[in-house]
Amino acid sequence: MNAATASAHKDLVVGLGATGLSIARYLRRADRDAMFFDSRRKPPGIKELDEVWPNAEVLLGDAQLPGGIARIIASPGISDSHPLLANARKRHVEVVSDIELFARAAKAPFVAVTGSNGKSTVTTLIYHMCQADGRTALAGGNLGEPALDLLRHPIPQLYVLELSSFQLHRTQTLPAAVAVLLNVSRDHLDWHADVSEYRRSKYRVYREAQAAVINRSDGEAAKHTEHCERVISFGSDAPANNQFGICNEDGKLYLARGDELLISVNDVAMVGVHNQLNALAALAAGELIGLSMAAMLQVLAEFPGLPHRMRFVARIGAVDYINDSKATNVAAAVASVNSIDGLLVLIAGGDGKGGDFADLAEALDGKLRAAVLIGTDAEKIAAALHPGARVEYADDMAAAVRTAASCAESDDTVLLAPACASLDQFKNYMARGDAFRDAVQALT
Repeated sequence: MNAATASAHKDLVVGLGATGLSIARYLRRADRDAMFFDSRRKPPGIKELDEVWPNAEVLLGDAQLPGGIARIIASPGISDSHPLLANARKRHVEVVSDIELFARAAKAPFVAVTGSNGKSTVTTLIYHMCQADGRTALAGGNLGEPALDLLRHPIPQLYVLELSSFQLHRTQTLPAAVAVLLNVSRDHLDWHADVSEYRRSKYRVYREAQAAVINRSDGEAAKHTEHCERVISFGSDAPANNQFGICNEDGKLYLARGDELLISVNDVAMVGVHNQLNALAALAAGELIGLSMAAMLQVLAEFPGLPHRMRFVARIGAVDYINDSKATNVAAAVASVNSIDGLLVLIAGGDGKGGDFADLAEALDGKLRAAVLIGTDAEKIAAALHPGARVEYADDMAAAVRTAASCAESDDTVLLAPACASLDQFKNYMARGDAFRDAVQALT
């Protein structure tokens, strides 16, 4: 049956994870007719679905596209190459994301934040900056509460959404009050057809935006924001008037707006050069929203960063142990390495998602005491490292930390920055970071 006919009436929700359940709740509130699909025979959300939608029609395992489907709402983890979605496109069935439904239903303006790295931190910073300035705000999307669940709360003055490339890829209309693209590096090539598609998905955040924040190091970004009413840039260089960057004053570095010195980088609670850039992006977005500078700087002085993102764990035997399990791609791991002074022992590895580890090898040149590698792509990372680099292998995180401790010397840093996804060995990057923390604590 062709879904374009008048008899097509149901929504098909594909994927029963956290996003799929939020879609179910939204459709239930909207009194829509829906059925559900998951390729897993025992998906983790099946019991919760029965509570949300008793006696729901559910397809599990391998399934053909049913008749009477007017629209598919796909969870982010479901690739476009999935046979069910490929069949839907052939039959001209609309395939959208939960963010598309959010954008159609939201009654308050929203900030959309995306990027290969840093988007969770910037989303959280903007949220706290709103709170500090007395604005009511709700944050979610790819971070924390799914976007559609935010609509269950009283309407705030502002929504702040973290958006993945997967969500943006399937979103048709996204009229953000402010769109923020932090950076674009090779990632998720196991989901996207190629790097070009991935980049297009990221730049999608700007298309209907009223105002935009761009990274000055991204030569493409400005082309995608010519229609925006206001555009503010950020970068690691000294900024022009009304832009954000880093200035050197008498040998000290400051976050700055034009010539105005805002806060010393030493007074920013978050660690690392990449977090200084995250702070600048949040300041630029806050200015476009109309937040007070004093409130925003207060947040930067107090917010220590999110868990598993360059978090100090312990100092044992004159060696620092830092958990950056959220460094799930090469660019994030490079940023982590660049933020460390002195020599380091790197714990890395996992599922590389098709990434190229050459940039990681370059960042480690002259800084690497040893690499302790784990997971599926351990040997690929080893092959990319410079000849002569010390490489050790470990079967699990506890062994990796013990090996790293044996390699480290006084004043070194043991850094967990995997440059890979975690699912080959762990439930998620949080579980990986927890395993690192537990293993470090066991050293004492």
